Amino acid sequence: MDRRKALKKTGLFAGAALAMPSIFSLLQACKDEPRLNWQPLFFNENEAKTIATLVDMILPKTETPGALDMNVDVFIDTVIAKGYDENAQQEMRDNIAKFNEDCKADFGADFANLNETDRVKVLENAEITSGKFNPGVWGSSVGKQEPIGFYRSLKAMAIGAYFTSEEIGKNVLNYDPIPGKYEPCKPVSEVGNKWSLG
Repeated sequence: MDRRKALKKTGLFAGAALAMPSIFSLLQACKDEPRLNWQPLFFNENEAKTIATLVDMILPKTETPGALDMNVDVFIDTVIAKGYDENAQQEMRDNIAKFNEDCKADFGADFANLNETDRVKVLENAEITSGKFNPGVWGSSVGKQEPIGFYRSLKAMAIGAYFTSEEIGKNVLNYDPIPGKYEPCKPVSEVGNKWSLG
């Protein structure tokens, strides 16, 4: 699959969440990349480890697949490499560096090298201190959206990528395909009353 064409078609841009169902195809392409031999398109090794550890903490594997099972970190790397302009890419690098600097100052190591207890403390603090998304109506934010910051933006992107993956959509969430099964010759007696769209 040509990811550049996929990105153009879905209109991905540098922004906060990028969590929309129209990114299905890109996520599925990332899913096929071998994990052990994966080479980031954008992140350096330390950045990739930071993002992988973050998304794994946000969406860990339980009785259902986790973010790393869905290659969410690969997806985020691909979006940034192919969808962000140079300024947005540099901002992402700066944000990751600042995030790790704060982890070192508070706990003595980069996020990926912290023990799980300290990672939880970092995320609990990030939840408190990060900006919040404004309520939305019909996909539009109500009022002026203040900056949400690195953590909230990354979390939104990870959650959006995870829940729009085919595996999660079909096998974890309730799945009701639209428009549904086509039955051209069904007796009226089985259909009952007409359906209302209202």
